[in-house]
Amino acid sequence: MTTKRRQARICSLKMLYAYDNCKMPVDEIVSFFESRIPKGETYKSFMMKLFDGVCKKKDEIDELIAKHAKNWEISRMAAVDRNIIRLAVYEIMEMPETPISVIIDEAVEISKKYSTKDSSKFVNGVLDKLKIIRSAK
Repeated sequence: MTTKRRQARICSLKMLYAYDNCKMPVDEIVSFFESRIPKGETYKSFMMKLFDGVCKKKDEIDELIAKHAKNWEISRMAAVDRNIIRLAVYEIMEMPETPISVIIDEAVEISKKYSTKDSSKFVNGVLDKLKIIRSAK
């Protein structure tokens, strides 16, 4: 069973993919996805917080990823993996109430479903190096 928070993360991932890969304007992405979520759905606000937060802090997040993902240029990462990592880094940075282990586990599980068979190892490895950013704040 998929939890509400995982549903929010997955929906945010899809939104970020459209923003990153399809170069859709943010307002169009938000309108498209909000229109498909049932009224009163509890995960909607968390989904929007993640999407909005990653969009606003994308440059800072990408800088952190580039610094810690040795031998990997962000532009060369698979688009799905890149955006899963961005979401997780945003959560690590901005949501101290969520344990890092939960954030990484969620990212790994989402990568297993939405990316390649090797992506979960890649996502886990990059995020394992990036978890130090919480203590650096």
